[in-house]
Amino acid sequence: MSKSNLFVVCASLAALVSVSSPAMAETWGQKHPRQHEVLSREHHQIKRINHERREGELTRGQARALRAGDRAIARQDHADARANGGHITRKEQRQMNAEENAQSRAIGH
Repeated sequence: MSKSNLFVVCASLAALVSVSSPAMAETWGQKHPRQHEVLSREHHQIKRINHERREGELTRGQARALRAGDRAIARQDHADARANGGHITRKEQRQMNAEENAQSRAIGH
């Protein structure tokens, strides 16, 4: 394969990936109720952290640490979903819910 053909193939693949990624991201958490629940819960907890920080009930460092914990849970969710064809298993959901419960207790109220 010549360099120009290789370039065309690579450019075509890059264009295909860039077009399909937004569509995949949009439906990724919506088609699977377990994943939707975990991601919705994570989003809600970020809102709670921000609220508690604004109210002065959490220090900047505490809020930063809690957000980092929530990001780690979200990263784990994404990794598990990629490994399981776009969804998470019940076992993974239970594990992430337990982690979210611990985060929730750390946030307060």
